Amino acid sequence: MKKLIFPFLLILPLVLTTSCNDRSEGEELQSIDPVKIDSVRIESDTIQLSMVLPIKTYSTYSSGCEGFYGYDYMHTDVFERKVVSYKFKTSAACSDPLVRVSQINFQPQQTGTFHFKFWKGKDNSGQNIWIEKSVVVE
Repeated sequence: MKKLIFPFLLILPLVLTTSCNDRSEGEELQSIDPVKIDSVRIESDTIQLSMVLPIKTYSTYSSGCEGFYGYDYMHTDVFERKVVSYKFKTSAACSDPLVRVSQINFQPQQTGTFHFKFWKGKDNSGQNIWIEKSVVVE
């Protein structure tokens, strides 16, 4: 019995000093959604194998409540990549639209011509629209 009481007495102060606080501190995350990529900037259309090529994407966000969350970078074929950008939205007040830049660092591991498709949204019939770019790796 003493063996059971001693561990309980050690844990009891920890349990008693821990509180449950459901109050939020600041803005809460409300959603994560795809965001249209307005434009893409690639410094060079040709690079050497294993070099790092920065690829910058520009998207429009509501300032104050939205921001860049991350990319979905899909290898759809050996030399094809599809890129979808995501934004987060918080409970903060939204204000004027603001264009922000995000960056992918492309470091190829084989030579060839890589084709990139960046998601630009959907057309009136619901079909995906892509910005297409190519990079030659020598």
